[in-house]
Amino acid sequence: MEEGADRHYPCHAALGLHLIEGLNARGFDLTAVQSLAEAQYEGHAYSFVHKRYLNGTPLPLVPIFLNTYYPPNQPTPKRCWELGQAIGDLVACFPGDARIGILASGGLSHFLLNEALDARIIAALKARDDAYLTSIPPKLLQSGSSEIRNWICMLAAAPDLHLSWLEYVPAYRSQALTGVGLCFAVWA
Repeated sequence: MEEGADRHYPCHAALGLHLIEGLNARGFDLTAVQSLAEAQYEGHAYSFVHKRYLNGTPLPLVPIFLNTYYPPNQPTPKRCWELGQAIGDLVACFPGDARIGILASGGLSHFLLNEALDARIIAALKARDDAYLTSIPPKLLQSGSSEIRNWICMLAAAPDLHLSWLEYVPAYRSQALTGVGLCFAVWA
């Protein structure tokens, strides 16, 4: 759902099937979605990618929805790392010569901004510190901060890439420390 009209974005069906079959074979429990029903729309994490990063270019994607937010079945940080590793392995062995990028969307800490947590996460991302990232207490990954799980998956999926750029802005909304840790990074 976009201003003026609905948009339909392509999915890379072959890559999607490759990921589904490979993740199932590696013991991950999945739900596959072929399309959204009428009056259902992709979430802001994906619409932001389509509208801002791709600027409407119909590049085929394979959206992966990770339940970071809703208890009781949020994955542990360790399981997120394992999922990222599996995705990276499957992308690397996808047949053909397609260039495949992996993008994670989500903030660091929010709705209550926690700069100390964000600093630890950023240091771990820079150092590729999987020991820290896989041992983060899940109680720190609640509410909006749960999206840190996406960063863990992404880092594990790209073991041969190096951090080339990172920007962090603590964006406060109120004196009660509500806000979001805005972080953007590129591994190449």
